Amino acid sequence: MIHQITAMVPRYRNRLRKGRGESSGHGKTCGRGTKGAKARQGKPHWKPGHEGGQTPLHRRLPACGFSNDRFAARWYTVNVSALNRFEDGSTVDAAALAGAKLVPDTKWPVKILGDGEIFRKLTVKADSYSKSACAKIIAAGGSALTVAGQPWQPPKPRHRFVPRTPEKGAGKAGGKEKSRGKDKDAAAQPAPDQAAQTPPPTDSGGGAAQA
Repeated sequence: MIHQITAMVPRYRNRLRKGRGESSGHGKTCGRGTKGAKARQGKPHWKPGHEGGQTPLHRRLPACGFSNDRFAARWYTVNVSALNRFEDGSTVDAAALAGAKLVPDTKWPVKILGDGEIFRKLTVKADSYSKSACAKIIAAGGSALTVAGQPWQPPKPRHRFVPRTPEKGAGKAGGKEKSRGKDKDAAAQPAPDQAAQTPPPTDSGGGAAQA
């Protein structure tokens, strides 16, 4: 029967005793041949692609280049001048733009740019706007909304830098000033104006009586 074909095949091979006499056929060189790296103890462990020292195939072939194209942010862009084909009071979203053949489909987000002029009062829903496009849509009496229907706001900068100008005389009162490598406490010394206004110390009346 077909299910008994492997029944006559032994499951385990007989153990070979190498290096125990030439009469066994596995003595002396133990089946490794004569000399060479493959006949040594431990045998060589070459990495995949090693070709004996010659330039391997993966280095002989030219490089195919590299691109970050699959990580690029993709947008469909539409200028405000192209929105004049819609009627006043209509809502313009990605589906309406695709229906008017202004974008190929709704696969990628839509950004409205400010090239040209708009004369229609439209409710535009898009993923992003340029500042000039948003201003022109609002000036025409329309509204620039996000896809969720909220008023669009320009994105905040990632790192906000606020220039700070130090106040005049800041760091003198209550701080330390350096003089020839030594720190002097500025708070312990009176200000120049205070030193001029402070009256000199006067002796008590006992000194005049002694005179």
